[in-house]
Amino acid sequence: MAQDQAISGRCAAKFHAVKEAFRANFDDGREIGAAIALYLDGELVIDLWSGFRDADKTLPWQEDTLVNVWSTTKGIAASCFALLVDRGKCAYDDKVADYWPEFAAGGKDEVTIAQLLSHQAGLSAFAEPTSLDDFVDGRRLADSLAAQSPLWEPGSQSGYHAVTIGFLAAELFRRITGASLTSFVERELKPFDLHIGIANSELGRVATIVPPAGMNAEGVVPELNALQAATLGNPALEPDAANTAGWRQSEIPSANGFANARGLAGLYSSITLGAPEAGLKLSEETLQQATRVRMSGPDAVLTIDANWAAGFLRNSLNIYGPHEGAFGHSGWGGSFAFADPESGLAFSYVMNAMGTDLVGDPRTLRLLEALYQSL
Repeated sequence: MAQDQAISGRCAAKFHAVKEAFRANFDDGREIGAAIALYLDGELVIDLWSGFRDADKTLPWQEDTLVNVWSTTKGIAASCFALLVDRGKCAYDDKVADYWPEFAAGGKDEVTIAQLLSHQAGLSAFAEPTSLDDFVDGRRLADSLAAQSPLWEPGSQSGYHAVTIGFLAAELFRRITGASLTSFVERELKPFDLHIGIANSELGRVATIVPPAGMNAEGVVPELNALQAATLGNPALEPDAANTAGWRQSEIPSANGFANARGLAGLYSSITLGAPEAGLKLSEETLQQATRVRMSGPDAVLTIDANWAAGFLRNSLNIYGPHEGAFGHSGWGGSFAFADPESGLAFSYVMNAMGTDLVGDPRTLRLLEALYQSL
């Protein structure tokens, strides 16, 4: 008889079913290493981890293990912009070109910060052939994107800017503040151990991403049309990129965040409730603006219904539980982090064994079912 998976950390008795759901994902062979965390009313009540940081299962996943969380990174970036708005540095209705004049090229002069962050700007793909090696020079890519004409009329639809939004957001942030988004995360979000890219000095605690054989970004959507092919195939993004030095040293606030579940849940708890970090609590007005749906309906790239807020994904298809007001972001392969203000909770899940489901990963469904049944 197989021995139960060893689970480290702590879990309030009320949420024993969540711990068992976490264990069951390992027992089913779906995990290599993973972590979950839950803040309820500002208190950390679940902080669990298990498994291994490497495919060979020789390096245990530890309390401070970090892992690339792909597009869950977008929620970190969205939080940073919300903090700028809250501090009066910019407004969501400001035009991007007010801070970045070159961005007005090609008829983009009226695009607002909120439209850019909600994937409405028409810049989901690079116009010129681009390689992963180019990602180390994000400012050059941002300049190239700013010079492009939009692929659709801005504001007429959303089309998931899977990677490009990272370079655009990083440059806009720099234009507004004079500092990089990466440095802002390191300074302002330091208590949460969140990073855009990762320093060489931290590599000893970074988990290796382990994808299924043959996985690439183009496979996220079947039967690609021209827009999807341009968005997801230029460059062709392979999951193993997350394990390379170039990726880890770049600034890609759409995809190369390195985090653990505790830090992600703590960030969402703090911006909504002010705990554990009271200084990061957003005003009710800013929180409403940041999480208000800016575009809803079938996304032109993902082809699924999406409720895009200002960098956050508002709950749709019940991906963040049963409540309409929940907001967060999910990442390629399965990771996610979100807040549910109605329930007073913030929850996150990170892992290194990537799944193939765009929506409905069996691991996340099991965790969320147990979570909401335990409330």
